[in-house]
Amino acid sequence: QLELVESGGGSIQAGGSLSLSCEGSGDYFSIHCMGWYRQAAGKEREVVATISTAGGRTYYSDSVKDRFTISRDNDKKTLSLQMNALKPEDTAVYYCVALGILTSSDCVTVWPRQYPNRYEVSGQGTQVTVSS
Repeated sequence: QLELVESGGGSIQAGGSLSLSCEGSGDYFSIHCMGWYRQAAGKEREVVATISTAGGRTYYSDSVKDRFTISRDNDKKTLSLQMNALKPEDTAVYYCVALGILTSSDCVTVWPRQYPNRYEVSGQGTQVTVSS
């Protein structure tokens, strides 16, 4: 059973940077398509970014493209999200998720667009607050 724990959230002013980390425990981290989701108050959870099992392919939502970078280290079972040029609209609870055992194409092309609410495991979330 894969378990995920996020860390690194906090409060920051607009234009600043934050780095989120997710530590996985249990089996099968390295064979899962992984991603970061977020949920703002009063809104549905949305996909922020996904990354294929080997880390070679990524997907970003239009709202974070060119500002956020997702990465993973399978040896350490960690997933990261570097967030730069933060905006107040980035304020949300951020979740580390394991989407499933997917092909790289499904992980970065099909799943985030066609099945944005389908994933296998989620962490508890970490709050990110960006003030103007």
